Amino acid sequence: MQTWHEMRRFPLAIQLLLVNQLGVNTGFYLLIPYLATHLGENLGMSAAVVGIVLGVRNLSQQGLFIIGGSAADRLGARGVIIAGCALRTVGFGLFALGDSLSVLIAASVLSGFAGALFNPAVRAYLAQEAGERKAEAFALFNVFATTGALIGPLLGSALLLVDFRASALTAAGIFAVLTVAQALVLPAREVEPSKGTVLADWRAVLGHRAFLAFALAMVGMFTLENQLYLLLPDGARRATGWDGAAGLVFLVGTLANLALQLRITSALKVSGDRARWIAAGLGVMALAFVPPALVAGGSGGPDGTADAVLRALPVLVGALLLYLGVMVAQPFVMELVPGFGRPELTGTYFGIFYVVSGIAAALGNTVVGWAMDAGERGDAAWLPWACCALFGLASALGVAWLHRLGSLPTTPRPATPDAMSGHTGRGVTRETRETRETRETRETRETT
Repeated sequence: MQTWHEMRRFPLAIQLLLVNQLGVNTGFYLLIPYLATHLGENLGMSAAVVGIVLGVRNLSQQGLFIIGGSAADRLGARGVIIAGCALRTVGFGLFALGDSLSVLIAASVLSGFAGALFNPAVRAYLAQEAGERKAEAFALFNVFATTGALIGPLLGSALLLVDFRASALTAAGIFAVLTVAQALVLPAREVEPSKGTVLADWRAVLGHRAFLAFALAMVGMFTLENQLYLLLPDGARRATGWDGAAGLVFLVGTLANLALQLRITSALKVSGDRARWIAAGLGVMALAFVPPALVAGGSGGPDGTADAVLRALPVLVGALLLYLGVMVAQPFVMELVPGFGRPELTGTYFGIFYVVSGIAAALGNTVVGWAMDAGERGDAAWLPWACCALFGLASALGVAWLHRLGSLPTTPRPATPDAMSGHTGRGVTRETRETRETRETRETRETT
C-alpha cells in the first residue's frame, strides 16, 4: 500500500515512467533469458553464432548509452524514450519473424540500441521531474524494475509452452503499448539550446575526474547485481538439486523490495550523508556472498526435502542481503549522478555513467565466471563467492575514499513543503545561487 500511496504523490509523468519500467523489464526478461536456448536448440546454431548474436545485442546497448544520453539532453528525453520503445518493438518483433542470421543480427542491434536510447533518457527525465525527491523516485523505480524482472521470466516460461515466437510477439506487444502510452501521456518539456557541440559535452563529462572515479567505484554494484542472474541461481540449483530453485532467489528479492525499499530510502534520506549510505549498501552487498561461501562445495546432492531446504537457506539469505544492499545504495547512486554536473547534461552524465560502469562490470563478470570454473576444477567452490565479496568491499572502500576526499556531490538540502507534497506542476525546483556556485566551483576544480 505504501508503494501505491507514494507513487500517487508524484506527477502523472513520473507515475507513467514507473509503470513503464515495470513493462520494460517484464518484456525484456520474458524474452532475453530464453534467447540463447532458442538460437541453439530451436534454430540449431553453433555456440559461436549464438555468442555473436548475444554479443551484438549487448554491445549495441552498453556501447551506445552515451548516444542515448546526449540525445536526451539535446532533443528532449520524452522523444528519445518514445523512440527507444518503438525501436525495441521492432527489434523484438524481428526475433519472432526471422530465422536467418542477418535478421537476428538486425533484431539484436535494434533491441540493444533501443535500450541505449531509453535507459539514460528515462533516468534523466525522472531526475528532472522529481526535483528534490529524486531518491524516493528512484526507490520506486527500483521497486517496479525488480517486480518486472520477476514477472518477465515467469510469463516467458509459460509462453514457451506455446513457442518462442509467442514470447517475442508478446514482448513486442508490451513495448508497442508502452510507446503509445508515452506518446499520449508524457508531457513535452522545452529543451534549452546547447551552447556547444556534442563532443564538447562528452569532453566535459569525461574530463570530470571525480565523476569517472565514482563510476568506476560502482563496478562492484553492477557486478554483484548481475550475480542475481548467474552465481546465486547457480548456487540455489546446486544446493537443492532443483532447477526451479533459481526462481526462489527472485521471489525473495521482489517481496523484500516491495516491503522495504521505500521505508529504507525514506529513513536513510533524513539521517546521514548519501555517500556513506552508498558505501554501507555496497558493504552489505559484499557481506551477501559470505553465507553461501561458508557452505559451498558440499558433497553430493540433498538428502530429501528437509536437507534441500537447509542447503538453500544460506543462498537465500545471501540473496536477501544482496537485495537489501541494492535497496540501500542504488537510489542514492542515481540521485548523485546528476549532481556532478550542469542540469542540461543530465542525460550525458547518465549515459557515460552506464558506459563506464557497464564495461567495468563486464570485466568483473568475466572474473567471476573464471572463478566459478577455477573453483570447480580445483575443488574450491567458495572461490567465486569470495571473489564477489572482494568486489563489493573494494567498491565500498572506493566510495568511502571519494567521500573522504570531498569529491562527491554534497547532500541535497531538505525539500520544501511544496516539493515534498509531490504535486508541484513541473516537479523541478529552482537551484539556489549558493548551490549553483558551489557545483560550478567543484566542476572547475575536478576538470583542471
